Amino acid sequence: MNKYRLLESVQGPADLRRMSRAELKELAVELREFVLSSVSETGGHLGSNLGTVELTVALHHVYHTPYDRVVWDVGHQTYPHKVLTGRRERMGSLRQLGGVSGFPRREESEYDTFGTGHSSTSISAALGMALAAKLKGEDRRTVAVIGDGAMSAGMAFEALNNAGVAHAGVFADMLVVLNDNDMSISPPVGALNKHLARLMSGNFYTSAREGAKSVLKNTPLYEFARRFEEHTKGMVVPGTIFEEFGFNYVGPIDGHDLDSLIPTLENLRDKSGPQFLHIVTRKGQGYKLAEADPVKYHAASGKFDRHEGFPQAKAGKPSFTQVFGDWLCDMAAADERLIGITPAMREGSGMVEFQKRFPKRFYDVGIAEQHAVTFAAGLACEGLKPVVAIYSTFLQRGYDQLVHDVAIQNLPVVFAMDRAGIVGADGATHIGAYDIAFIRCVPNMSLIAPADENECRQALTTAFRQDHPVAVRYPRGAGVGVTQVPELVELPWGKAELRRRTAKASAVGGPRVAILAFGTLLYPALQAAEKLDASVVNMRFVKPLDMDMVLQMARSHEAIVTVEEGSLMGGAGSAVAECLAAHGLAVPMLQLGLPDQVLEHGDPQKLLAMCGLDAAGIEKSVQQRFGTRLTVVRPAAAG
Repeated sequence: MNKYRLLESVQGPADLRRMSRAELKELAVELREFVLSSVSETGGHLGSNLGTVELTVALHHVYHTPYDRVVWDVGHQTYPHKVLTGRRERMGSLRQLGGVSGFPRREESEYDTFGTGHSSTSISAALGMALAAKLKGEDRRTVAVIGDGAMSAGMAFEALNNAGVAHAGVFADMLVVLNDNDMSISPPVGALNKHLARLMSGNFYTSAREGAKSVLKNTPLYEFARRFEEHTKGMVVPGTIFEEFGFNYVGPIDGHDLDSLIPTLENLRDKSGPQFLHIVTRKGQGYKLAEADPVKYHAASGKFDRHEGFPQAKAGKPSFTQVFGDWLCDMAAADERLIGITPAMREGSGMVEFQKRFPKRFYDVGIAEQHAVTFAAGLACEGLKPVVAIYSTFLQRGYDQLVHDVAIQNLPVVFAMDRAGIVGADGATHIGAYDIAFIRCVPNMSLIAPADENECRQALTTAFRQDHPVAVRYPRGAGVGVTQVPELVELPWGKAELRRRTAKASAVGGPRVAILAFGTLLYPALQAAEKLDASVVNMRFVKPLDMDMVLQMARSHEAIVTVEEGSLMGGAGSAVAECLAAHGLAVPMLQLGLPDQVLEHGDPQKLLAMCGLDAAGIEKSVQQRFGTRLTVVRPAAAG
């Protein structure tokens, strides 16, 4: 028996629009089974995708996609959408190099109307699309699907505020779907709420309400009736705030009930102006393990047995995230001024144990990076020592606050930047490529790039004990396995260390090449240096740059090579070049780093190799640039 009988008949959303309600329900069962089976083979986001199966089916059944636009927020809940829009047979390549992206991408499909990976952008983008349709005279509908905590970001409310008013006398025809998968903030979903939702989205309710308004307008009863309606409606549904933004609020309804979803969407599709539908779903719906622990089953790092669940983590080298989490607890025990802050990434940033041990000093501010940074600034003003644990790619969202609220006031805030450099499967939206360039140009800011686990611990200690803002960048995953010193030891401020000195002199009587390595690329640089017989410096500090070391290497070597896992444009290599230029040293130089292009998703080691940042790539680049100056050291042949 073919368990995907209906699903395999779907070549695109047009096929869904020909299905009966009973067939759509069967399709949803098959789709959920397919997503679970597929992710168990590839890894990827799980709980959020299992929770959006019925919503995805309903949207593509009711709306004429891709002509009608559906914009998905955050983007990690779009696997069902991808399966139904012609990518089912390619889902085995999910998040792999050259394969299907784990997020919506405009280049991948016409059904992916807006690329995303960060949160809280859908309403803004959908408003732009809806008003563009008006300007172009096109009768199309636009839907923004927002959820998974994305409503906590200020940008979402900025967009709601803008979408609920007329632009040049014209209201946008758009629907915002709040996919609420946090039951604690919602009233129980039952027959009454379903009935109210159907009623409030239907023509009878709208006609009756508008008719009453016309009769009562310009009478003393009008304002009383308006207030009574809002008060009564607000008692049974949490929609008053969205009504105040200018939206017609409907809900909450059961987001797994197609008998409720489809007619409600059909009613709202035919209405003009801004509409708001509140649905309640369960993360991990249909998979008991994910329903029981939606945090754990948010995403799978790799293959897993769907019957056994996610495998137990194997003991091995600690990740940099674990190093940070351990350090945070140790430093908090040593200094009661420490406050830990995260914008909705408690697990991802390694702060679970810190919250358990120091609950009164832990703040999860939700998906609100701008607020997180300025909140930290306020704490620092009062003599506390905030540590903001934030992914490199998410700090971009709080950049104005970094400059305006922290750096200009020179406040001692520590930014622990996880996921610096290539992140792999999450791809372009999550890569930490730009932090070196955007931090080193800001006055009062310092930036440390540790090379391994022990140096990361020391760098964090060093940053915490400064009286000005300091960021520490470290990558996703584990380091080389260096033993950590348990004491809270500082690094010499602003000082690099010489890790390898060239052994031979060149034909003109001096050493040849010096490689200045920033961060964890120190270790592939050391491997390449063994073949090249090059000197290697562990730079540690991007800012302040150890200018004495840079000048020493430039004056004692024929060429300088810089290596960094960050954007070449404006990066650490640029800092070295600026130093040399400022001191009038015209030394041949090669800068290695991430290219000025959008990098694909895929295995991190493969991506590093593609960028020439593994040991072989560094060796090859140095050979090509300075080949006539080098005599490569090769191991003796066996036998």
